Amino acid sequence: MAESFSLKDQLFNAEKTRYLAGLFAGADPTFDAEAFVGQVMSRLLDLELKERMAWIAECLQRAVPGDLPDIAPTLLSALPPPLDPSKTDDDFGDFIFAPLGDWVVNVGLDHPDLALDVLENLTQRFSMEWAIRPFLNQHPDHVMARMELWCGHDSYHVRRLVSEGTRPRLPWGQAVGLKMTDPLPLLDKLHGDPTRYVTRSVANHLNDITKKNPELVLDRLQVWASAGQQRQDELRWMTSHTLRGLVKSGHPGAMKMLGYDPDARVTTDVQINGDARIGEALEFEVTLNGAGDQPVLVDYIIHFQRPGGKTSTKVHKLKQAALQDGALKLNKKHKLKGNATTFKLVPGAHRLEIQVNGRVRAGVDFDLLE
Repeated sequence: MAESFSLKDQLFNAEKTRYLAGLFAGADPTFDAEAFVGQVMSRLLDLELKERMAWIAECLQRAVPGDLPDIAPTLLSALPPPLDPSKTDDDFGDFIFAPLGDWVVNVGLDHPDLALDVLENLTQRFSMEWAIRPFLNQHPDHVMARMELWCGHDSYHVRRLVSEGTRPRLPWGQAVGLKMTDPLPLLDKLHGDPTRYVTRSVANHLNDITKKNPELVLDRLQVWASAGQQRQDELRWMTSHTLRGLVKSGHPGAMKMLGYDPDARVTTDVQINGDARIGEALEFEVTLNGAGDQPVLVDYIIHFQRPGGKTSTKVHKLKQAALQDGALKLNKKHKLKGNATTFKLVPGAHRLEIQVNGRVRAGVDFDLLE
């Protein structure tokens, strides 16, 4: 049997640890690379991903003791060249530099000016979105003032840190005490950025806000559309990416902004073909009929049976299209994985629904068989 993929082992392992040790040995002749690698590897493989970051940071702190003013020269001298500034996306850097952000947090919270200088350099090797957040909590005005300057930084990695680091719901990130409106003046500057790496972060930031205040986001997108600071194709992409959560929930304002009429007169029929079995697929056919060539955004919703008699709902994209001569026919095979580790299928009564332009238009019950 093939071994399962382990992200933590790919990102943090003996080879990566030796690479990091070599960088510090090159910056400081007194750095004991062999001892550092031995200490890291004595526990590393027993830890989860975020724990590995913290452990490597702790080992660095032991190997290069002192507060941030003491260790900053060595840390900065150990860094490789910045990531390629000519790229515009998909250049995430090496995860092995993430622990350096933890290290800066451990020894630098009382030195915010120097810490922000160091994080500005580090984020050009790997994003410091997690490390910036403790500083936002302890020195909010200080960090926000620096971020205003970073909005015009030459490196798109630094510009992205402004948006990503202030996200309300950053995955794996410490919660921050900012109001949702506090970063908006910064996003106003960043939404016109020429790189997708930054605009994707801006859209993800706004998507976070939609969970609590959809109208705030819709209003902001409208302001940006009127400002004319971003290319129209990129602004359309940002708008769609921002509103993806609202689209799944059928928010009418989001539908209208994307050009879909929630009240469109479209009749919908759905038919399941054959049995649905765990390990196979749910096959179904959807037929839409309406006037003209109106645009439609079609999702399908599956209400899954859960252990203990509960149910859970998952929304999936089906098609963004337009009726052709008043009609559209769609077919789908939804895989029913029986060995998924994150979502275990339970046999029994289920339901499939079809959502068009944010409104559920048709549904059918079915039994999921073993």
